Amino acid sequence: MCKGLDFVSSIKLVNYIRTEVANGNQKPDLSSRELFQDDKYLTPVLEDDAVLYSLDDIDSNGEDVFETKLDQKDALIADLRDELTRVKSHFSAYRKEVQKDLRSQLGDDLWDEEETSDPNLGFASTPSNEEGKSKDTQDSGYFTSYSYNSIHESMLKDTVRTDAYRDFVYDNKNLFKGRIVLDVGCGTGILSMFCAKAGAKRVIAVDNSDIIGKARENIFENGLQDTVTCVRGKIEEVAMPVEEVDVIVSEWMGYCLLYESMLDSVLYARDKYLRKDGLMVPSHAVLRIAPTADSELVASHVDFWKEVYGFKMTSMLEKVYDEALIRSVEPSDLAADGAVFLELDLHKATVDDLTFTSQFQLTWKEGFGHLDGFVIWFDIYFARSRKEVAHIDWTIPTVSEKGMVAFTTGPGAMQTHWQQGALLIKGGLEKVNQGDILAGSVGYRKKKGRERSLDIEIEWSTPSVVKRRRQIWSVD
Repeated sequence: MCKGLDFVSSIKLVNYIRTEVANGNQKPDLSSRELFQDDKYLTPVLEDDAVLYSLDDIDSNGEDVFETKLDQKDALIADLRDELTRVKSHFSAYRKEVQKDLRSQLGDDLWDEEETSDPNLGFASTPSNEEGKSKDTQDSGYFTSYSYNSIHESMLKDTVRTDAYRDFVYDNKNLFKGRIVLDVGCGTGILSMFCAKAGAKRVIAVDNSDIIGKARENIFENGLQDTVTCVRGKIEEVAMPVEEVDVIVSEWMGYCLLYESMLDSVLYARDKYLRKDGLMVPSHAVLRIAPTADSELVASHVDFWKEVYGFKMTSMLEKVYDEALIRSVEPSDLAADGAVFLELDLHKATVDDLTFTSQFQLTWKEGFGHLDGFVIWFDIYFARSRKEVAHIDWTIPTVSEKGMVAFTTGPGAMQTHWQQGALLIKGGLEKVNQGDILAGSVGYRKKKGRERSLDIEIEWSTPSVVKRRRQIWSVD
């Protein structure tokens, strides 16, 4: 029990303080017991309140709680305020997921949304009811999602991804030995520990989710705490313990490469902290596109709704073409070789480069009758210096033969947790013949009001369709 109070009064005191802090009063008046004698303070403010459960464990020696020093009271209030902030953060993330689920089930029409267009980029965009939320609230849900084990487990078990980082670091220890390394979005700390093991002088591991606590434990458990320093916060806001770093390492890639907009933060870190001739790890990214034809995706994702256990559910088809599907696509479903539509040199790229419209041209293969949609994937390269660049026509095996570490997320390769983005077209199939040229453009932009989501726009034309077609898919 709290000192000088019986059990019931102690409960009332805790709930009184929590109520006052929740109402914005950071320093509740504790001058009199009468302030919290109302029985309403018997009702817990927080569900499963750990403080209330532990009241019996608090030592009581008869000292009156009001004789406690002011700084002790302030410390208690600060702890309660921090706990309230954490609860609010988790609630915001939960509410966001509920709204996203309702939107996908009920349709955007019930959210009073209206399509608008951006004349500069040629995109149609849909304002979200989240548009009025602050960016902090949006980021809260994003960082909270990385607080749980499951997402890190899937990434660590992705051996294509994790082996590439490990192999580059361990095979090029000369690039890390005695150097200062910044790990942006460190997660469990795996990349930081690779760098420390490779001989880095110091590693600063930065993350803004609760996983940073686990990273600290992992680093301590492996005896690397003298080399690796964990920093909690956004890279744009943290107080860094150094002014300059020699290497920046980060696993920033999302679905279709740019989903989640983490690359923005990595480029910020590069511009502010990387020394002039420092190294980005990885160093290059390439986006590719190919058409898909006669694909099982249509049968499994679209035709499925035409008869479900003997019932028609065609109402479910209303928005079926609006989402990018994250799937593993068979290479046999690709009706042309993939074409590059974006190259990023991470030493030179800017945030403005991440909103773009690029051209592509594809030559139709034999044996495919019609266009079902498009498939997007990316390749990642790890250069050993700023001068080393992989040619876009090189295959991953070719790059490996030249001693460069690289991996692809494309069809036919060992699949990664990113899989591929499959974009099915609506409005009827298009007849395409062998040798036909499928030409068009791909545009990427952040979703208005939900900047960590992504809109992908493709315009294309085929010999059988005179009018150029256009469609937008969302990656949420």
